Amino acid sequence: MPITYGHNITPEEINELRKSLGWRRIHSQQLLDNLAGSSLVVTAICDDRVIGMSRLLWTGGVMAVIPDLLIKPEFQNQGIEEELITRILDFLRTKLKPGYGIQVDLRVWQHQDKFEALGFIEATQRLRGTPLHICLTDQIELTDAILG
Repeated sequence: MPITYGHNITPEEINELRKSLGWRRIHSQQLLDNLAGSSLVVTAICDDRVIGMSRLLWTGGVMAVIPDLLIKPEFQNQGIEEELITRILDFLRTKLKPGYGIQVDLRVWQHQDKFEALGFIEATQRLRGTPLHICLTDQIELTDAILG
């Protein structure tokens, strides 16, 4: 089946992608807020179903983050991941002006070599500092139960 690409996705479709990966669901309103705060969303579609998505956070400055790259397991390793990221990078390239540069951080869980082929390098503590995170809830494990 041919894969097409678009820019629209619903919270339900995101949660379906997350479920297929064994990840917890997220409240629909929080996902809507995520989408509204995104500079670009790119989706992969097969048979009128969203099978993958990626999202860009960028304020127009020197730093951009691609926090999401979700592909249903049965569609992984078919070039969809690279196509989603390439479309985001192409969008950012159109925003470059003479003398501008944008550092793009990509969060991936596996197969980093695919993205090294696109020009990404692994961030080391020496290059980027130590990544830190915090989760501002004590009920994260309850999300699926809360959502039913």
